[in-house]
Amino acid sequence: MDFPILSTLIFLPLISSFFIFLSKDKKNISSAIYISLFSSIGTFLLSLFLWYSLDVNTADFQFVEEKSWINNFIKFKLGIDGISILFIVLTAFITPICIISCINSVKDRVKEFLIAILVLETFMIGVFCSLDLVIFYLFFEGGLIPMFLIIGVWGGSRRVYSAFKFFLFTLLGSVLMLVAIIVIYWLTGTTDITQIYEIKIPKEYQNLLWLAFLSSFAVKTPMWPVHTWLPDAHVEAPTAGSVILAAILLKMAGYGFLRFSIPMFPHASEFFTPLIYSLSIIAIIYTSLVALMQDDMKKLIAYSSVAHMGYVTLGIFTLTKQGIEGSIYQMISHGLISAALFLCVGVVYDRLHSRLISTYGGLVNYLPKYSLLFLIFTLAALGLPGTTGFLGEFLILTGTFQKSYLAAMLATLGVVLGAAYMLWLAKRVIFGVTKNSKIETLSDVNTLEIIMLASLAFFVIFFGFYPTPLIETISTSVNGLIDNYQLALNSR
Repeated sequence: MDFPILSTLIFLPLISSFFIFLSKDKKNISSAIYISLFSSIGTFLLSLFLWYSLDVNTADFQFVEEKSWINNFIKFKLGIDGISILFIVLTAFITPICIISCINSVKDRVKEFLIAILVLETFMIGVFCSLDLVIFYLFFEGGLIPMFLIIGVWGGSRRVYSAFKFFLFTLLGSVLMLVAIIVIYWLTGTTDITQIYEIKIPKEYQNLLWLAFLSSFAVKTPMWPVHTWLPDAHVEAPTAGSVILAAILLKMAGYGFLRFSIPMFPHASEFFTPLIYSLSIIAIIYTSLVALMQDDMKKLIAYSSVAHMGYVTLGIFTLTKQGIEGSIYQMISHGLISAALFLCVGVVYDRLHSRLISTYGGLVNYLPKYSLLFLIFTLAALGLPGTTGFLGEFLILTGTFQKSYLAAMLATLGVVLGAAYMLWLAKRVIFGVTKNSKIETLSDVNTLEIIMLASLAFFVIFFGFYPTPLIETISTSVNGLIDNYQLALNSR
């Protein structure tokens, strides 16, 4: 295909944000919403066309675009495979939902908020398309700026503290990765990922370089013990910010492990696997216990995200087909479910302006549609069979059992704890006695809210019963990743 479809996909939201910036309509922001919706839906349709056009029977990168940049020192190189396309589609799907959600939740500086969302979409899609280390780093770190503004400008009462904590944690974690990229260029003479795969980094350098990349990916995932920025960021962020943070930004680190840590540093990945197992299991158990103690709905869901991402890192470093496929599936599943849960919190927060669990109770009697949707997502989050939450965890635990019985048994405790805190959340919010008289006056979900939540519920259930399209898309690429990993270990 001669048409630069990946560049179009990346920069379409950015161009649309420029048109919103130029619009002079300050009071009536409908034109800005229409432009952003048209752009984001167009990006989503283009991503679906890209998925349809992708040859899933090859592990090679496709739709490759390559342009020299800075006197051929760096190449603006893009390309996708079966792994990256799913994250691109997820990003393009979540963005219009975030734009719809801001119609009810964002009251001030709506134009600027929409611009920040669209610019962030450009950076997120760019991360999943990059085939050059420097380009990846620029997109990876560039997303900090609009997310920092989303939290710091449109967040809650402690928004400035949370925004700076988010920014400093993620920025400082990525400084070592930048140093590692410079070292890789010094060792190989290129930052082109595909060339680095072929050249192979010397074994004696791999451990330090792997740790440098881990410093960035561990914060972004986030892994224990560098996860403390996430609950604060989620609590203070507006609904759309929490949705993007949980659904997309956390997945960039998991994608980084698959794209860089394992194929570029295979010996180090094998050496540090026990470390990842330990940190992942601590995250699963510890943050699940912390989630049980929360009285803020957003904080509970935030800690549950850390636990679910613990399963992701555990599955990735099993380096088995089931484990890696389960991790990718779990990331897509968590992207849908966590987005829906934060939207559910946003729906009632817009009405009562409270996130405290004690504020609610007995919602099923007055908001039956909302209660049904909320219950679907809580059951999906605890891994109910028939939802996407089940298959990802099942595959991860299957892959883990092949490598370590102890790790698998400990990780299984997280399934029990996950059921405990999600069912407890549903019981206290949806069922029980209505203690707050204001609940009796609340209106059920409106048309826009039903569109957002029902679309997410549909895919959570559809892919829960029929995961074949997702598994078939990633299968060949995962096989290629594992084969190249094994070949690299055996050849040195």
